[in-house]
Amino acid sequence: MAPRSAPTARRLRIGIELRRLRERAGMTAAEAARELGTTQAQMSNIEANRFGISAERVQTLAHIYCCTDQPLVDALAAMAADRTRGWWEEYREAMPSPLLDLAEMEHHATALRVAQVINIPGLLQTPEHARALFREAVTTLRPHEIEHRVSHRVKRQAVLFRDRPVPYTAIVHEAALRMQFGGRDVARAQLSHLAEISHAPHVTLRVIPFDGTSFPTAGQGLDYAYGPVTALDTAQLDTTHGSEFIDAAGQLETYRLVLDRMEQVALAPGASRDLIHRISKDT
Repeated sequence: MAPRSAPTARRLRIGIELRRLRERAGMTAAEAARELGTTQAQMSNIEANRFGISAERVQTLAHIYCCTDQPLVDALAAMAADRTRGWWEEYREAMPSPLLDLAEMEHHATALRVAQVINIPGLLQTPEHARALFREAVTTLRPHEIEHRVSHRVKRQAVLFRDRPVPYTAIVHEAALRMQFGGRDVARAQLSHLAEISHAPHVTLRVIPFDGTSFPTAGQGLDYAYGPVTALDTAQLDTTHGSEFIDAAGQLETYRLVLDRMEQVALAPGASRDLIHRISKDT
């Protein structure tokens, strides 16, 4: 079987979790390979997800490792069995892989929580606002590249409008609401869209005002995707050098705490909507 040229972050996660199960069992890769009846090289390929792995083999390895966390094992097996290609794959040759991994992460999430200080969360952006952001990006994008990214961003938003939309909580600082990317008309339309979508039963939008008493974050954008089990949660950070995906249990716990604290200092949804309306009138 030919190796995968670029397995997605979600498929790589299967191998990462299997390696963690092996290490918790106190087994080396060579020992695990012998128990599975394969070679150490093949075990390395399994843990790197170079060739993929079947749901049955996931269950077998979990048995070898004496893993008693059956919900985690079942979730990993389901991930291994899912070979469908998502809509984001059509952008594989046109856009950086981390953006495709983000779309895949959102698509499979059981719930999403995001926090933004300067930018409106991507799933809540209007096409005009997104287009203005890409035009002003640090990396110069050509017109057709901008349109690819706008199209991709709009398609990502389908998770909020499908038959079973993902529960979505966005914590946005007032600073992001007052930025006028694309000019006043674009900014007003963006604020109007935020106010409208905040009425959706599965969307919770909360604003941290300028006069807040604390600010429990370093200011970088954060997307937190809940998995079928807590161990399969994923956090994605916006950094100057690009997206960074986090899956270590201790770090995930820290980011959940950060989001909890940000919600505590943010306005309630109704008060947040009122503030959005006031800013819109001032824009």
